[in-house]
Amino acid sequence: ITLFRGFARFREYRTMEERYGLHALAIANYPMYRGVARLLGMTLHSVTATVRDQFISLRDNFRRFDFFFLHVKGTDARGEDGNFDAKVKVIEEVDGLIPDVTALKPDVLVVTGDNSTPAVMASHSWHPVPALLASPLCRPDGVTRFGERDCITGGLGRLPMMHLMGLALAHARRLRKFGA
Repeated sequence: ITLFRGFARFREYRTMEERYGLHALAIANYPMYRGVARLLGMTLHSVTATVRDQFISLRDNFRRFDFFFLHVKGTDARGEDGNFDAKVKVIEEVDGLIPDVTALKPDVLVVTGDNSTPAVMASHSWHPVPALLASPLCRPDGVTRFGERDCITGGLGRLPMMHLMGLALAHARRLRKFGA
């Protein structure tokens, strides 16, 4: 048993399979995210050399799993370094790889972050984190850019992210009924 920072005692977590019925693959290089994925019963992909390799791994495993957690550490790390230009470069790299994912025609695509890390602050902050949820069942909302200010005006608005998984499952038609 290992106790992690912030845990007062060990707590058993239901796996993604037990909780949501999802066979999940985690494609993450940073140890903390690999640990969280393991805690949630996700299959761990081996560490990859590049962001492009992470997206190739998703493509190569697309038919074997029905949920993917793909974590790109570079945006957060460059924000923590205070290196705005390098952060933009990582974001642009990911932007360029998103069409590789959409070509696979996933039921749902969610793009978001775990926290805001403005380069001007060189640390995590309290600012809202943008979230994108795309599915053939989504209602159009008129937002054409993905960023903090743009996403606030979108269909998700300033949604507490604890509700995001339920929305993703609903858009994937994985729920019998949504709401009361």
